[in-house]
Amino acid sequence: MTMLDRMRRHKGWLKWSLAIVVVAFILLYIPDFLRDPSAGAGLTDVVATVDGRDVTVGRFQRVYQQQLQAYRSAYGANMDDRLLRQLGIEQRIIQQMIEEELALAEASRLKITASDAEVRARILALPAFQENGRFIGDQRYRQLLQMQNPPMRPDEFEEQVRRGIILEKLQGALTEWVTVGDSQVDAEYRRRNEKVKLAVVAFPADKFRDGVTATDDELTAHFEADKERYRIPEKRKVRYALIDLNAIRERTQIPPQDIERQYVDNREVYSTPEQVRASHILFMTEGKDEAAVRKQAEEVLARAKAGADFAKLANEYTDEEVGKSRGGDLDFFGRGQMAPEFEEAAFALQPGELSDIVKTQFGLHIIKVTDRRAAATKSLDEVRSQIEDQLRWQRAQDEMQKIADGLGGTLQKPEDLDSVARARGLTVSESGFFSSDEPITGLGIAPGVGQEAFRMKQGEVSDAIRTPQGIVYATVTGIQEARLPSLDEVRARVRDDVVKKKALEAARQKAASLAAGLKSGDLAAAAKAAGLEVTTTDLIARGAPIANTGVSPAIDEAAFALPAGAVSQPIVTDTGAVVVKVLEKKDVTAEEIASGRHAVKEDLLGAERDRFYGAYMAKVRERLRDRIQINSEVLAQLLG
Repeated sequence: MTMLDRMRRHKGWLKWSLAIVVVAFILLYIPDFLRDPSAGAGLTDVVATVDGRDVTVGRFQRVYQQQLQAYRSAYGANMDDRLLRQLGIEQRIIQQMIEEELALAEASRLKITASDAEVRARILALPAFQENGRFIGDQRYRQLLQMQNPPMRPDEFEEQVRRGIILEKLQGALTEWVTVGDSQVDAEYRRRNEKVKLAVVAFPADKFRDGVTATDDELTAHFEADKERYRIPEKRKVRYALIDLNAIRERTQIPPQDIERQYVDNREVYSTPEQVRASHILFMTEGKDEAAVRKQAEEVLARAKAGADFAKLANEYTDEEVGKSRGGDLDFFGRGQMAPEFEEAAFALQPGELSDIVKTQFGLHIIKVTDRRAAATKSLDEVRSQIEDQLRWQRAQDEMQKIADGLGGTLQKPEDLDSVARARGLTVSESGFFSSDEPITGLGIAPGVGQEAFRMKQGEVSDAIRTPQGIVYATVTGIQEARLPSLDEVRARVRDDVVKKKALEAARQKAASLAAGLKSGDLAAAAKAAGLEVTTTDLIARGAPIANTGVSPAIDEAAFALPAGAVSQPIVTDTGAVVVKVLEKKDVTAEEIASGRHAVKEDLLGAERDRFYGAYMAKVRERLRDRIQINSEVLAQLLG
């Protein structure tokens, strides 16, 4: 994680927790489908129960708001609930909340608690409740909670804080023992930051496919040697009735006055807050003599004020890893995205102005504002089509759900799909055979239908299944067991694999035959004499894509093992073969390792702890699997 990421997540004091409880307040609207009582799901209705712990509609709403605001911060105000639904965010939130309840259940089993004093101390420290470094007082604290939509009682908020502290303690208790050694950290820093500049001669396998043939004997030998690769998985086919969402949406008309009312009621959704674009130079102070660091920062600030190129100064002096390669540029950001001290200084500057030294929890900063954007609100005409599409989508969803509610309990037997569903105007179709991860004829990619089809027995009819096309009721009409195919059934695949293998070998052989010539003397001249092209990279780190080759761990391994001036043996990649010459190597210095060690150690430590915590919670989830119940009816109303 870069320093910029940490700055933008400065309120994330729950280091690994799901953090869905006490982040910034969002004084914005709740999307209509969450607010409308006609949706049927009340705030106290239970969406899911985990080991006796309830996940309510009210909690879901708050988390959804938070996710919506986070996406808007990242992608702009045009991100609305329609787009979030297309991304499947609601289902992810439900799963996220279930995971949190599992963690709290495990914390209870381990007798991990949070005292009232700990809750109070955490609330007093939250930036949202501070002014000039002091707690705003109980009266204003309660007023802020009442400003939420819907309002929150202090006991509700404090319970959320308590949950967050318990999660933090659980994760700390489970992972505190995890460590990483300095040698591992230094090796990882070097691996991430050392760079090479390469001359690359590529031998793409595609250029060797022409004229490559595969005989029947070769196909048979290849197939017999690796039959399992071509195993045909179990396949099923279904007959299904579809409440066609797109058809409903196409015939749904939205009166102009409804569009205008939606705009007026949610004007803030179409507004962009004031933003600034800034660059900064960060001088980290952790583990250092702050006075000495401040002296260096003041010297750099003096140079910047004297007219030195700020981007070059940032590239040279900043301790933020990403900033070293982009002149310290942070791009545009709004209020609430940066550390409070940093934000206050940045928004006080005009484009071209420099700050004095600004101290934050990350160290000392010099800030230069390069641009500003005033707050703006899009006009109704600018967003009319967007609102109309959103309302049409929402109302089509409502109508689709009403049809589904009217069908409740009437589809019990396969023949009901015709006698009941078709009579109600639903489309009834039959798919071809499909495996569990294949698209379904007429429905396309519909994981829910596929999963249900492979769970059901023949003769059963599914409950309502939501898909991108609408709500589906399905029954299994055929099953093909998994089996090993005959060669004739997969001949085209086998032929393609054999031809690809032979083309790769031809590319390798061509590279090997020219390797000696490429290694001796001028690589470019030798390549040109052989009719080959040489491409030259910039200084690149591991994992960087290379023209005509892409990202190749094999090239990384070979190139970083060679000294400057050396030419590699032929390197086989997924797309052919290459020979590379190391034109330049940029190693990291001991000073760079020392300055970057802390950030890399935090990354490695976080990754190791996350890995262990994830594995631990997977076992908890398996142990409590039978104690997780989802209320399908409330969930359908909530997502409908």
